[in-house]
Amino acid sequence: MRIEEIDAISYKNNEAKEVRENVVQDETITLTINGDISRSLSAIEDSLKEFAVGYMFNENMVDSLDSIKEIKIEGNQIFAEIDDRLLKTNETVLCSDSAGGWRSKIKDVKEVKSDFQVSVHELIDRIEELKDNAEIWQATGGTHVAGIVYDGQFVVKEDVSRHVAVDKVIGYGILNGFDLSNSYVIYSGRMPADMVIKMTRAGVPILASNAAPANSGYNIAKKGNVTLVGFLRGERCNIYNNQNRVIFD
Repeated sequence: MRIEEIDAISYKNNEAKEVRENVVQDETITLTINGDISRSLSAIEDSLKEFAVGYMFNENMVDSLDSIKEIKIEGNQIFAEIDDRLLKTNETVLCSDSAGGWRSKIKDVKEVKSDFQVSVHELIDRIEELKDNAEIWQATGGTHVAGIVYDGQFVVKEDVSRHVAVDKVIGYGILNGFDLSNSYVIYSGRMPADMVIKMTRAGVPILASNAAPANSGYNIAKKGNVTLVGFLRGERCNIYNNQNRVIFD
């Protein structure tokens, strides 16, 4: 695991004492595409190929693995080559945890076409599994965790950025032949527009979280036909938009 121990002072019950605390090891990761499109961000140096694939799909740069000629990982450097004839755009708008340029891109949101359904009881069970599999978060409290579910498979990735964690699981699904239109993503974090746009670009019909949607996320979900499941905690949740994708049985 990407964990390091550091010195700290713990204050509890009117007592201060020196302790050793676990923190997550993050690095500056740089993704360079076709030699001239470069993005740097803070992330865990893990599952970088999956991140690169998910990022390029979620940033609307490619819509097929056939568009990607090569991905090379050299330490914290990722070098990707996209067929110039198939490069859809070199303007990325979801580079951080802010809304970025999404307001000017609403017209580009495409509708997710899927009849996929999932049981509410499965969602309730999966959010607990997500926490149980978040080993770095359990040790440090310093990561977001995301999972993708397809045909009984449940793959979990962690990162200091909720965006990178989601890029990693979507990239994993693409690389491993998941039918994303019959999958769902479950993760820890709010659901604003920038996160929901990722679902529309990947074609994922359901985004579930223990946290709340933002109004911007709800509006994109309506435009893109994505079902949002929020406040997924214990035995409860709220379902927003196209609620018939969640089965109450």
